[in-house]
Amino acid sequence: MRIAPILTAALAAAICPNPLQAAELPNVRFEHHDWELACDNTRTCRAAGYHADDGRNLPLSVLLERAAGPGQGVKARLRLGDTQDGVDAPTSLTMQVDGRALGTVALSGDDAVGSLSASQTDALLRAVAGSGKVAWRAGKRSWTLSAKGASAVLLKMDEFQGRLGTPGAAIRKGSKPEASALPPLPAPVVAPAPVPPGELARLGMEEERILLATLRKTAGNEDCADLEAIATGESTFAYAPLTSDKMLVSARCWRGAYNEGHGYWVANRKPPFAPHLVTQSGTDYDKGVIGAAHKGRGIGDCWGHDEWLWDGRRFVHTASSTTGMCRGIAAGGGWNLPTLVSAIRR
Repeated sequence: MRIAPILTAALAAAICPNPLQAAELPNVRFEHHDWELACDNTRTCRAAGYHADDGRNLPLSVLLERAAGPGQGVKARLRLGDTQDGVDAPTSLTMQVDGRALGTVALSGDDAVGSLSASQTDALLRAVAGSGKVAWRAGKRSWTLSAKGASAVLLKMDEFQGRLGTPGAAIRKGSKPEASALPPLPAPVVAPAPVPPGELARLGMEEERILLATLRKTAGNEDCADLEAIATGESTFAYAPLTSDKMLVSARCWRGAYNEGHGYWVANRKPPFAPHLVTQSGTDYDKGVIGAAHKGRGIGDCWGHDEWLWDGRRFVHTASSTTGMCRGIAAGGGWNLPTLVSAIRR
């Protein structure tokens, strides 16, 4: 099952370019059948594969992580999904490729996560790139990894990292020098600025009327349909101080079955307000940080997250990620799959 449309829409709204965001950085998000890929702005890539979503397989996911640069290997982790039968997760699994045993994988913690060895990871890559069958067993239970979509995802990962045709490529190996793989990029450094505590008192009635009229006319606010609820009194603005002459204005923009998004604008404290949109899909604000968290379906096993940080002049988009497909891996999601990371200098 793909991430629900409401989450897709929320993520699109959250990462839509605007003047308050940093310059566009290289990243990719790609999904094909039972596999997905997220590569962030440092060129680190994470590919996640899952069980076939046909109702006949026990839930599991494998995460393949690879840093950018020549000679970087693939690290693999395995996570079993939540079960509804009350049976405890095993502490170890026997790995099999085409029925041939390839040692065990120890699982630890409440999340039942284990790391694959280098040889197990290589065998998994060869299998999912072709027609091999990868499974893990514990007693009479068996967890099978789908290979559907793996080749396309791993090819996209190699392409993003500049590994196509090199000996270290996951899929399309060749004789190009390993040194031709693209180097890692540094994460952008963002320094948070202090903000005054608490909230600001509501503006006067006439000032709020001016602010609402300004927001209605400002480009980019056409999708904030719930601004009309401000005019009818069904919703209200909230204000937080940023500097002596700037404030953060927020109001609900939209609401779905199990998600909602709030607009956040940086504005002057007094008219003319000259508002600048940060996002229309925020869900919380605290001490200079705007957050956005939206789930892909009602049971909350898949989420999208974004974060913006106040640096004293603007809100910088510092983080964007999902937790993977809606496959019942865990409440709150199975993995952290970022496409935007930052180094926060405090």
